[in-house]
Formats: sequence, C-alpha cells, structure tokens
Amino acid sequence: MKAYTISYDLDRPGQNYTRLFARLQQLGAVRVLLSQWAVKTTWSAVQLRNDLRQHGIDGNDRLLITQVTDWAAYNMMAADEFKQIAA
Repeated sequence: MKAYTISYDLDRPGQNYTRLFARLQQLGAVRVLLSQWAVKTTWSAVQLRNDLRQHGIDGNDRLLITQVTDWAAYNMMAADEFKQIAA
C-alpha cells in the first residue's frame, strides 16, 4: 500500500462538496489541512484522481495527488492519523 496526500482548490462558490468529503472518508482518508487529506491505498495516483473526479471534483476545481515519501509537518490536523498513514 502507498500513502498519498490529496490537495485541492475548490473553485465554485456556494457548491456543496459534501459528496467529495464523504468519498474521501469512504476511502479511509483523513483531513490533515483545510484543503488536504491523506490516505493509504493500493490504488495509483491516477486511479485516485479519476475516482475523485467522479465524486465531486469538477472542471473548475484543481486537484493534486502526491505519493508521500519524505515529510515533515507542524501543527497539522489529524497528526496521529497521518503518522499511521505515512508509516
């Protein structure tokens, strides 16, 4: 399994992104920053991107999925959960 961070800019004011957030939680992701989640999965970054585009990311949004290989953090949300994912 690989650890990834999922970063996004959601650019549609007033749009309801609960579907996207629910999908991230369904995948086992944890929110580590306001616009970034982390997940451990057997999927590739491309598979994650394609799945999230079907579950709430639209053409106005921006999305970056990066495999975690080396990291450092400060005052991160869900720090303990991220440490488990990145281990």
